[in-house]
Amino acid sequence: MDAGAPPEAEQDNDATLMAAWVRGDDAAFDRLYARHRGPLFRFMVQQLRNRALAEECFQDVWQRVIGARARWTPDAAFSTWLYRIAHNRLNDHWRAQKHRPPAPDDADLRAARIPDPVTPERQLSEFEQRRELQRAIDALPEEQREVVLLRLGRELSLEEIGEITGAGRETVKSRLRYAMAKLRESLNP
Repeated sequence: MDAGAPPEAEQDNDATLMAAWVRGDDAAFDRLYARHRGPLFRFMVQQLRNRALAEECFQDVWQRVIGARARWTPDAAFSTWLYRIAHNRLNDHWRAQKHRPPAPDDADLRAARIPDPVTPERQLSEFEQRRELQRAIDALPEEQREVVLLRLGRELSLEEIGEITGAGRETVKSRLRYAMAKLRESLNP
């Protein structure tokens, strides 16, 4: 896939791959999985704040995708359908746990994602900025955090986020607005 290709081409390609997989082309599933596994796994880790639990839920999501492939329709983008399944799996987990996700303790995971800086000072500054941002995101209420991660991390539209979360566009917009205000306040006291 061309990195410069427009998002519509990727979605069309996802739809084409999904249709091929529904018809029995297992290689099409392999390409879909390869394309979406990284972003989906990062989303799960960010939401659950526990790598082992994220791996378990991540596998459950793909099992649900496999089980639901015959029911897939191209009404929405594949990524929207996939993240809706992930959203539902997260809700199942939180309902079973009957609590909000625990505070983060994955500094090593975050540190591993920091690119190599030019200087130690720059590295420290970027690390601190990322850590501050992650703390601010982690402090958001669950619904606001999810909207921020989907909007900023996956660059989904308000409509796509609404489809994933089951909330209306205006509700998503409101959650995002409140979350961004809280982030600005937290990062610029």
